[in-house]
Amino acid sequence: MTTDLILPHGGKLINKYVEKNNEDLRSFEVSSDLRNDAENIATGVFSPLGGFMNQDDLVSVLKEGRLRNGIPWTIPIILDVEKKIATQMQDLGDIVLCSGGEKFGIMHVEDIYGYNKDEIAAAVYGTTDVNHPAVNRLFKMKEFLVGGELGVFRMKEKDEIQKFRMYPSQTRSEIKKRGWKTVVGFQTRNVPHVAHEMLQKAALNIYDGLFVNPLIGKKKIGDFTDTLIIDAYESLIMNYFPKNRVLFSTIHTLMRYAGPREAIHHAIMRKNFGCTHFILIWTSSLFSFHHSTFVRNACHLLTKKPVPMELNQKKS
Repeated sequence: MTTDLILPHGGKLINKYVEKNNEDLRSFEVSSDLRNDAENIATGVFSPLGGFMNQDDLVSVLKEGRLRNGIPWTIPIILDVEKKIATQMQDLGDIVLCSGGEKFGIMHVEDIYGYNKDEIAAAVYGTTDVNHPAVNRLFKMKEFLVGGELGVFRMKEKDEIQKFRMYPSQTRSEIKKRGWKTVVGFQTRNVPHVAHEMLQKAALNIYDGLFVNPLIGKKKIGDFTDTLIIDAYESLIMNYFPKNRVLFSTIHTLMRYAGPREAIHHAIMRKNFGCTHFILIWTSSLFSFHHSTFVRNACHLLTKKPVPMELNQKKS
């Protein structure tokens, strides 16, 4: 049986894995979260992005919900540095990125620019309230952003947290091998509960396969731990689901709590993994607080705002 897979976002799955060649390049330290973003760029999770955003793309994403080339994209993927580092990077061209002292990637510095944190917070999160976890994180970022194409030559070692991690090329190969024509993606940052299980099993009555893809990464205080989420889903899938109908993989990135923008962002990522459909649970994409102007049901307002929705491209 041949299976035509849905095209990745932008029409091509990005692959930025490169051979190590960095002996004469200067290296700069970045956080583990930024390394995750770099790996998601390199493996195609963030297709069509080929690097951290330059200023033109960032401005377009904030104002239009699209990259400068017109492709829908709603979340800034940016690399922040302090002024001293920005000055050092300015004329270097290619640099090496490292995290925890381990070199992992090469970046071509194309753009170094300042940015307005209030503007990003208002556009992406709908609030400048520092009680919002992502706004709080944004306001602690360094004062300059660096944009440019990158390549990754060393991925993080797979440990207990990453043991189920798969890249889009791998999930697409598995979907094709299983002959699935329709695949529904399920995003969560929580352990499964009965309502989730019922929804997932109902989806299996409609679609060929179910792609369960919990988010592993930094979340807000009070959320479930990564280990608990993985253990709970492993038990559920192994004991209560038809194994030939379910594909389980973790996705390693920040939870951004960005309402409708994050809902679209998650749909794009699952499309890159090979999903034809995506289950949106509003609590997965929204952070609500008791005393805030942030709208609790913002995901239900997608049709009332000019947010790009043409995400379903023809199959290859």
